Amino acid sequence: MTIPLVPSHPPKPAPGDRIAVLSPSSGLPGILPLPFELGLRRLREEFGLEPVEYPTTRKMGATPRQRADDIHAAFADPDIKAVMASIGGDDQITVLPLLDRELLRAHPKPFFGFSDNTNLLLFLRNLGIVGYHGASVMTELGRPQALHPMTADSLRAALFTSGPYELHPAERYRDIDRDWADPATFATEPDTEPGEGWIWHGPERVVEGRSWGGNLEILSWMLMADREIARDPAAYEGEVLFLETSEELPSADEVFRILRNMGERGLLARFPAVLMGRAKAWSFQRPHDAEGRRRYAREQREAVLRALAAYAPDAVAVFDVDLGHNDPQVVIPYGGVVRVDGVERRITVTY
Repeated sequence: MTIPLVPSHPPKPAPGDRIAVLSPSSGLPGILPLPFELGLRRLREEFGLEPVEYPTTRKMGATPRQRADDIHAAFADPDIKAVMASIGGDDQITVLPLLDRELLRAHPKPFFGFSDNTNLLLFLRNLGIVGYHGASVMTELGRPQALHPMTADSLRAALFTSGPYELHPAERYRDIDRDWADPATFATEPDTEPGEGWIWHGPERVVEGRSWGGNLEILSWMLMADREIARDPAAYEGEVLFLETSEELPSADEVFRILRNMGERGLLARFPAVLMGRAKAWSFQRPHDAEGRRRYAREQREAVLRALAAYAPDAVAVFDVDLGHNDPQVVIPYGGVVRVDGVERRITVTY
C-alpha cells in the first residue's frame, strides 16, 4: 500500500469530556477487573475524564466484527473526545480489514494504546491521524498503589496539551509483575530498581522526523500479513523508528531476525534514528533473576546493534527509553514529530 497522507493531530479532550474505553484486542477487563476498575477511577479522579465502556470492553471472545463495531461507534459519537484501549492482546490484526476507513478519517480522535494496539495506531496513521503509543487502562492507569508520576505527567501532556515535550530517563523502574487477581497486589508500591540512563550509539547528530514503529512482534506479524505497511520503503525516509518488545520475551535471535528481514526489505535504512524501549526482561513464564534480566537486556541490545550495523550503520540509536512495556512509561506520538539530539543527548516529542 502507499501512504499518501501526512499525519495531523486530532483535537484534544479537556477535563470533563467523555473518553471511550475499548478492548480492540482482548476483553481481559471481564476476568481481571481489579486493575481495570482502578484505571477507570483514576481517569475520573486524576484526569477529570468520564470513561464510557462499549459492548465488548469486558467481553472475552468477542468477534473481530463486534470489536470493529465498537471502534466505529466510539469514533462516530460526537460526545466522545478520545479513545483508550483497556489492554493489548494478540489478534487485533483480524479487526483491521473490517474497519471503515472513511468513517474513521471523517471523525479523527486521539487514540491511546500500545502492544497489540500497534495495529490500530498504524491504521490511523495511514489515515492521517496521529495516535499515542502508550497508556492503556489496565497497565498504566491500573498500576498498583499509585500512578507513577512520570507516567502521569507524560499522559496528561499527551491528553490535554500540544507542542514539544522533553523525555527524561527514569531514575527507577519496575520489571517484575504481580498477580492482578490478588487484591494484595494493589495495596503496596511495586518493587523497583535503579535506572542507568539511556544508552546512545551512533553519530553525534540531530535527527527530527515523524515517528513510526511500535511493538516489534506485532510489526513482524503485520509485515507477514501485508497489512498497513508501505510496500515502498521510501515512504518512511527520514522518519524516527521506535520499537519495544513485550512480556513474551522474544529471544535475541528472534529480534535480530525480525530486524534483519526489515533490513532486507529496505526499511531499516530509511530511519536515521532509532529509539529502543527498555527490554521487558521478566514474565510469569520466565521469572529471570537479576543477572538473567541484565543478560537478556544486553543480548537484545547486541542483536539490535548487529542489525543496525548491517542495514543502518549511520543511524543514531538510543536504548532503554521508557516506552512500551515499561513502568514508568512515556507516551510516544504515533506519526507525530520526534527530535533525537545525539549531540546534547536529548529526546523531544511533539504532543
